[in-house]
Amino acid sequence: MKFEKLGTNYAKFTFEVEPHDFNHGLDHAFQHVQPNVEVDGFRKGKVPRNIYEAKFGVESLYEEALNHVIGHLYDEVFTEGSVTIVGDPKIDVDVAKISRTENFEISLTFPIKPEVILGEYVGVEVEKRNLEVTDEEVNQEIDNLLSKNAELQPKESGVLENGDTAIIDFEGFVDEVAFEGGKGENYSLKIGSNQFIPGFEEQLIGMKTSEERAIKVTFPENYHSEDLKGKAAVFKVKLHEIKVETKEELTDDFVIGLKREGINTVGELRADIQATLEKNKETSEKNRIVGSAVKFAVDNAQVDIPMEMIDTEKKNMRQSIEQQAKQYGIELEMYVQFSGLTLEQFEADLARQAQERVLTSLVVDAISQKEAFEVTEEEKAAKYSEIAQMYNMDVKAVKEQLTEDVIINEVRFGKTIDYLEANVKEI
Repeated sequence: MKFEKLGTNYAKFTFEVEPHDFNHGLDHAFQHVQPNVEVDGFRKGKVPRNIYEAKFGVESLYEEALNHVIGHLYDEVFTEGSVTIVGDPKIDVDVAKISRTENFEISLTFPIKPEVILGEYVGVEVEKRNLEVTDEEVNQEIDNLLSKNAELQPKESGVLENGDTAIIDFEGFVDEVAFEGGKGENYSLKIGSNQFIPGFEEQLIGMKTSEERAIKVTFPENYHSEDLKGKAAVFKVKLHEIKVETKEELTDDFVIGLKREGINTVGELRADIQATLEKNKETSEKNRIVGSAVKFAVDNAQVDIPMEMIDTEKKNMRQSIEQQAKQYGIELEMYVQFSGLTLEQFEADLARQAQERVLTSLVVDAISQKEAFEVTEEEKAAKYSEIAQMYNMDVKAVKEQLTEDVIINEVRFGKTIDYLEANVKEI
């Protein structure tokens, strides 16, 4: 095997393939295709090798045979040890030189983990924030609880106002032609919720029950439907009913009805909300400080990332989002529309996030290596237990799926983040 490092992002491995190894690959390739081969005069799957090659040519087996040979070469690639492989290879072989009787070369060019040149990564200054929870914030949370548990009651008289809920029929038209997805019946719309495009809800204000009105709007330029972007439209709306929220009073009985463990009085509810808000602020502040520390380290580092690493991360992120969408019973395209993005915007944002993740991971790993954080047996055991609890699995099952090296890297990553956070200067 000949090893060459091509710049900072790629490594080339060149192998001499001997006739014995290639013929072994051809044997494997024929065994793979034989069950599905049909030739007149022979039962399916019973065609002899010489008859197959005479009819289809031995070259028809080359691709499968080469894949088999390359699979065996991978072991040599990964035991080379001086570089870390981070993606699939580009395969280079001169088809004209492939032979069953003479040696020929195969080259595999892999993307490799790039070198990170670290700059300053400790001592970033972050402005300290006041984490005090005010009475106003507690009152707002209580008001949200009361609103969440409020009942909608018919509004006996008057007109539709901001904050009211309108029960409407509507149908949208562009150039006097109804468009797909622009119709609804007995739709419940809270005025001020901004569920519809800008201008729609505001023009409903002042309507009376049974009134009909034409609402003129213009779809935003970034609207998810290509056919409606920037288009002027008219919605014909009929108001069937106006409803208003009737909030409950804040009493001990209301608190008991919330069924919060150990919370039975208004005083206990206020104290619980106070504690929760304090914890949330502390968590948010910690995330802000950690984010500032990591960004400082990343901004001061230099690294040339192979595109394959970013593409792999993007692919993994996309698959995760697709799985999340399926949990809601929708396809990815619909999920993207609900997020208010076009598919092009979604893909661009995904690529940006993937690059940021890979860059951050590389820089944090480089700091971890430089600081040489040690990992104890107790820390490894704790990480295995943490993952097992997170995914509701047995520790034994986790160990079967995650190697010790993965766990060590996870612990070191956490230690590096803690180290960066501890070295932030609050001003």
